[in-house]
Amino acid sequence: MATYDLEEQEQLDEIKTWWKQHGNLLINVITALSLIVVAWQGWNWYQRNQSAQASMVYNLLQKSVLEKDSQRVRTASDQLLDKFSGTSYASLGALAAAKVMIDAGDAKSAKTQLLWVVEHGKDELRDLARLRLAAVLLDEKEYDQALKQLDGSVGAGFEAIFSDNRGDVFSAQGKKAEALGAYQNAMGKLDAKDKSLKGRNSAPQEQTNAVYRELLRQKIDALGVNPQ
Repeated sequence: MATYDLEEQEQLDEIKTWWKQHGNLLINVITALSLIVVAWQGWNWYQRNQSAQASMVYNLLQKSVLEKDSQRVRTASDQLLDKFSGTSYASLGALAAAKVMIDAGDAKSAKTQLLWVVEHGKDELRDLARLRLAAVLLDEKEYDQALKQLDGSVGAGFEAIFSDNRGDVFSAQGKKAEALGAYQNAMGKLDAKDKSLKGRNSAPQEQTNAVYRELLRQKIDALGVNPQ
């Protein structure tokens, strides 16, 4: 029994010595891990809360669009950009608001909304904003600025239409050769897309591409330039 007590005492002494050397470090590590967990949970709650609130504002914006209440659309969009810029609803709201403003003849405000999405949006929403902004700039005969929005890399689903729109800008500038090249490039993107769809159940997409291809042919014919 005495031997057991001695061994037990030695173990306790070792534990005390270890704790004295490493106890503070262990407490700091545990505290840091606990703070990380709490922060992560708090961030997830914040994100969910932000998304829920943004969704409510976006639904109000959509309702205002249907009611053609441009002032309420503007207010809702501004709120999304100001308070919920980290959510996708901000970009969606800005795109919807821009369309309403364009229909109302307020191109300046529409460009502001679209430019926000170009600078802060992601992926398809950003590409869509670039297309719409380029179209507004084309209408205003700001050709260089329109081409600037249409240059650079885009998502695979946007390649043909970006090239097509470049052709429209070149055509408006009277640059027929450049327009022809852009339209032909768009046609090539459609051909490549059709090949990638072979063997899939993609009849609706192929029909859409066929209609788009015919539109490109009409644009090429309208140039009056013989394709090389």
